[in-house]
Amino acid sequence: MKRISVKSIVIFFATTLTIGACKKNNNNDAPVKGLDAVMLADLLNGHAPKFETFTVDGAAGGVITTTKGTKFHVSGNAFITAAGQPVTGPVSISIKEIRDVSAMILADKATVTSDGRLLESYGEFFVKAAQGAQVLGLRPNNDSGIRVQVPARAAANGANKEVPMWSGDTTITLTQYGYNHINQPVTVTSQVQAVKGVAWNQIPFSFAFFNSTNSSMDFKLDSLLRWVNCDALASSPNPKTTVMAYFTNHFNTETAVSFGGEQPTMLFFKPKNLNTLVKFYNVILSAPTGKDGFHSYQSSIPIGQEGTFLAISALNGQLYAEQKTVVIGTPSGSDNYTTVSFDLQPVDATSLLALINGMNSK
Repeated sequence: MKRISVKSIVIFFATTLTIGACKKNNNNDAPVKGLDAVMLADLLNGHAPKFETFTVDGAAGGVITTTKGTKFHVSGNAFITAAGQPVTGPVSISIKEIRDVSAMILADKATVTSDGRLLESYGEFFVKAAQGAQVLGLRPNNDSGIRVQVPARAAANGANKEVPMWSGDTTITLTQYGYNHINQPVTVTSQVQAVKGVAWNQIPFSFAFFNSTNSSMDFKLDSLLRWVNCDALASSPNPKTTVMAYFTNHFNTETAVSFGGEQPTMLFFKPKNLNTLVKFYNVILSAPTGKDGFHSYQSSIPIGQEGTFLAISALNGQLYAEQKTVVIGTPSGSDNYTTVSFDLQPVDATSLLALINGMNSK
């Protein structure tokens, strides 16, 4: 979980306000404070994958099959209470599953490691278990636990024979320094949603293995109540560059001061023929007119990579978007970056959802 100081946020926020006061939004309209981000978040969340809930016997276990065909083999006596006691009787298991790029966009769960490397996903999962109102955990050191089998095709070169498991962190910790009612120093921490959606970190010594008999990626859940991902690192022999993505219009300037995970302007990139999604969330600072937008991680996108961008913005209650297929170019001259520009057009919610679903086939 990443930690960020509010002191740094206040300085950045004040700087951004000063910059913003000297330039107009390139749509010549001030954004509706906070409402655009909420409108876009509500639209995406309303169509994001939902939990599927199943019931198994805590003592006997059972096999669960999701609507996407993923099998969860729950062993007997797999669950314990918060006090460490074994669980018998009916157990409710809820599973949220992300298997394609459109779901990654809607759920804001891109497949990039915490240090900016691209991941090709075989599935992202969040699993929780409860008995009544009591939240349950998995029995430690249980060799059986919950075994997962995700439908998958064999890679032609055997690249998916063994892929790492990743743990997803969706929050950052804000630390505030101040004084209490008797003027004593106080430190207060709180958690907020990360604007990158999720940060994937490799789980040490944990892997998913391709099962040629069942055509599945098989792995074991070692804990609940966190995002897990069975992903292969996407490799490319090409040199990498930083991509500067310019919104020539309809960029909502409130995006630069969004620390709660809700951004009124968003940008995603899907490499061609890969079940991979990159979210550009680093806002370009001090941008002149027509150069507002985002940049990638430094030196992270392969030169020559073909792929499709989806630029989305909500501004003054109106949705805008552009889907654009590009080949990542070589930096010009002595530049250490390459550029892509977007010209967003008005869309309604139905059209935007169609663009998002269309990213699956890119």
